[in-house]
Amino acid sequence: MPLPRVRLRRGRAVVALVALAVLISGDRAPARRAPVQTPAPRLATALDALAGPASAGDLDVMTFNLRYASSATPNSWAQRRPVVRTVLTTEKPDLIGTQEGLAHQLRDVAADLGDTYRYIGTGREGGNRGEHMAIFYDATRLAPLETGNFWLSGSPRTPGSVGWDARQPRMATWVLFADSTTGRRFYAVNTHLDNRGTEARRHGAELIRQTLAAFGPLPIVLTGDFNSAAEPGSPAYAILASPTAYDDTWTTAPRRGPAYATIHNYQPLIPGGERDDWILCTPGTTVLATLMNTYRDAFQYPSDHLPVEARLRLP
Repeated sequence: MPLPRVRLRRGRAVVALVALAVLISGDRAPARRAPVQTPAPRLATALDALAGPASAGDLDVMTFNLRYASSATPNSWAQRRPVVRTVLTTEKPDLIGTQEGLAHQLRDVAADLGDTYRYIGTGREGGNRGEHMAIFYDATRLAPLETGNFWLSGSPRTPGSVGWDARQPRMATWVLFADSTTGRRFYAVNTHLDNRGTEARRHGAELIRQTLAAFGPLPIVLTGDFNSAAEPGSPAYAILASPTAYDDTWTTAPRRGPAYATIHNYQPLIPGGERDDWILCTPGTTVLATLMNTYRDAFQYPSDHLPVEARLRLP
């Protein structure tokens, strides 16, 4: 095949000859490589900062009273949702027990957590009505095998039933999970005791203890807003956090963050105040660390409660 004729201008002959030689030889100049995209570094969670990176089998758990969604300002759900999103997407717990979430509010939280999370729960008034004791979980690790609900009343199978001196229906939601990381199974249980009825809290705690005793020997993680001080003089605490029931992760953890009242009502935090939000677990569970997450965006807290987190190694 005859070579194309090239008209050369004075002073450019050498450049043209080099280009022609490349064309004849069939060589090509090396292509420019696209810059390598390195993944963004994983943000350190509050638990990582306290206890170091988690091992593969560790389970990061959070209990979080979201405060029901309201349009009333200040502290409306529209104002708080971005702060909740930041807390949850930074911490990325494997398991989250939420309290007070309304159906549309939980859908917002699920959307903000992303496609890898799912949640299970029903409204305390039945169906999607009223506040939920929802359990969110990382579906890339945890798979629900069985789920259920019971109401804290004399008719625990009746949705919306009110017990003793409670002013509202109170309930618990439970899920039996298979953990693909460890190959083990465990129960997650989430509840919210009454904020007014002392008898409702005592009887509700006893009903939870009795119901969970029938679950058998598998480990149990119990999260909730118990509306009770975590101290021996509290009937609910004495029933649930006892040697014959469950361990309080806050008191058994070798590493703890600073202690505050977990209900702050959007006011300055109270060091050493009443701890109403607990994470309890079956004896024999290794508790590695626990903390109260105090994140806020400028002056906006995500809720009127502090989220509480714990890192566990289940038996």
